[in-house]
Amino acid sequence: MRAMVFNKAGKPLELQELPQPEPGENQLLINVRACGVCRTDLHILDGDLDEPNLPLVPGHQIVGIVEEVGTKVSGFSPGEKVGVPWLGNTCGQCEFCRQDQENLCDQALFTGYDLNGGFAEYTVADARFCFPIPADYPDEQAAPLLCAGLIGYRSLRKTGNAQKLGFYGFGSSAHILTQVANYQQKVVYAFTRPGDTQGQQFARQKGAVWSGGSDKYPPEKLDAAIIFAPVGPLVPQALKALKKGGTVVCAGIHMSDIPSFPYHILWEERSIESVANLTRRDGREFLELAPRIPVKSNVKTYPLEEANRALNDLREGNFEGSAVLTTGS
Repeated sequence: MRAMVFNKAGKPLELQELPQPEPGENQLLINVRACGVCRTDLHILDGDLDEPNLPLVPGHQIVGIVEEVGTKVSGFSPGEKVGVPWLGNTCGQCEFCRQDQENLCDQALFTGYDLNGGFAEYTVADARFCFPIPADYPDEQAAPLLCAGLIGYRSLRKTGNAQKLGFYGFGSSAHILTQVANYQQKVVYAFTRPGDTQGQQFARQKGAVWSGGSDKYPPEKLDAAIIFAPVGPLVPQALKALKKGGTVVCAGIHMSDIPSFPYHILWEERSIESVANLTRRDGREFLELAPRIPVKSNVKTYPLEEANRALNDLREGNFEGSAVLTTGS
């Protein structure tokens, strides 16, 4: 099979011919149809997440067709469409796994980081961590839901009943989550890089009531803010935009250092939280909700062999919405 392989931080992916994997007893062999490109992939390639299992096939927003099932797999059959997310395996025994916090499991394995992912024509994945995808749901639409959508959904849950939401960084996650928030009759204020008028227009098109640079303040105080951009200085900036009792949720797996800030912008019971990974419960809930809305992602597709161009376009902000690799299968 063809695969894009990561061998060393700071180096581009290499197109290689690899043996087609064989499924273990709890695994599915999946013919990959599409795989979303995520900012986490950039953090892995840049060495910000510095313990990948090399050589590695990246990619953790996988949509494909089941080719073969392991001997202990139940609930899936050949020919079904499935999705594979970032969370690839957990121990199932630790205090976090037993308390519905499997996203915090110390022994967790992650797709496209510890385990080979979907920048390839085939992959294997633990069936217990895969999700069924409706057969009529387009592959390129389903792929961004499996990380951008899921992490956004978990972040939104952290904001509770907040009605006025600020989204800092308007990329793949935020443009999906704005549709979810609007469906829940919440109001979104979008913040982009200063001067990014095209991005601000895109945010309004997707349902934000206001958009502006991240150096600006919204026309009214926010109940909560979610920071998608991996930019630490946005934390105090978002705190200043909050009402009393408001929450800033940091959605990324990596962020630059948060600068010191005066206590008074945190005082009055404002809080800061982070989101780590996802749980299977998040996946089941969100993938049931998304088709009802329905979530419509703005998708730019690239053939598998152009993964490096897709990653560079993501880094440079050369598209609005989500990037997805397709295999042509």
